[in-house]
Amino acid sequence: MKNVILQITFLLSILFISCRPENPYYEESGTVFHTNYNIKYQAKQPLTTKIDAEFQKFNLSLNPFNENSIIAKINRNEEVEVDEWFTEVFHKAEEVSEKSDGVFDITCAPLINLWGFGFSKKDRVTPQAVDSIKQFVGYKKVHLEGKKIVKDDPRLLLNCSAIAKGYACDVIARLLEREGVKNYMVYIGGEITLKGVNPKGECWRVGINEPENDTTGIKNDIKEILRVCGKGGVATSGNYRNYYEKDGKIYAHTIDPRTGYPAEQSILSATVVAPDCMTADAYATAFMAMGIEKGEEMAKQIPEIEYFLIYADEKGKQQIKYSPGMVQYMPERESLSILENP
Repeated sequence: MKNVILQITFLLSILFISCRPENPYYEESGTVFHTNYNIKYQAKQPLTTKIDAEFQKFNLSLNPFNENSIIAKINRNEEVEVDEWFTEVFHKAEEVSEKSDGVFDITCAPLINLWGFGFSKKDRVTPQAVDSIKQFVGYKKVHLEGKKIVKDDPRLLLNCSAIAKGYACDVIARLLEREGVKNYMVYIGGEITLKGVNPKGECWRVGINEPENDTTGIKNDIKEILRVCGKGGVATSGNYRNYYEKDGKIYAHTIDPRTGYPAEQSILSATVVAPDCMTADAYATAFMAMGIEKGEEMAKQIPEIEYFLIYADEKGKQQIKYSPGMVQYMPERESLSILENP
């Protein structure tokens, strides 16, 4: 009789646990770093205050538009010690610069400014101006010694925009995990860090936009949908929403620091999936400046990343190219691949 009572008690305990409602999903959205963000996460209670506080801390570290940030003070050659966030981004930037043969370069800020895409006003661009600025641009001309940044030339400026948004996604994701969150999606200006499942209990779905010349951001036609399970970062870089036209010519925001001019590659957009969004963000930018062939060569040396490229062929027609491992994130193409290669 005692055993029967114990079994009934055990079954009732299981039933009680299985019937408890799951934590709800919360959603946060707004504007940060001059772009939009959207965060969805499953938790016992809203984490709005803690998320806002983390954004403010990040704003004081890597936002070059904030005059009180660490990076802004470095650009003004003021005495300042860097924090752990700046250090992590700086080391990742060095790594990507090396693997991309200097195409990815956070010292490219003066050239970005010159062409009208940075944090200062656009100036008249001349070959002489480009050559002059190139003298103090180069990732090997800046060093992190302890907690201090040392420049070979005081005119050197840093702009981490091509990596910091992705890293901000990772920073918020880490906050959520510290709070016990297992299912989340953090989106900041097109970069995404995610883990687990969405509110429907399914893998997160990430859309890749159709490249269309549109500086308004209104057009959002989808070219491909990725299905991402587990944990990872997704970033897309493209010139179709950040450009200007002058004298009948379009100038895109991706600058090749080696030449000092906007990169004239056939790639319209590059999407990268990586273990974290900071890595995905940086390599997506590198692809845009390197082009298809050199980008693919680079990717072969970095097994942790997968890519999806949209480019224009010789006739101006859109084409796509993706790494073999990218198929796992594209269920429809994965099915086709299985049928073609039984």
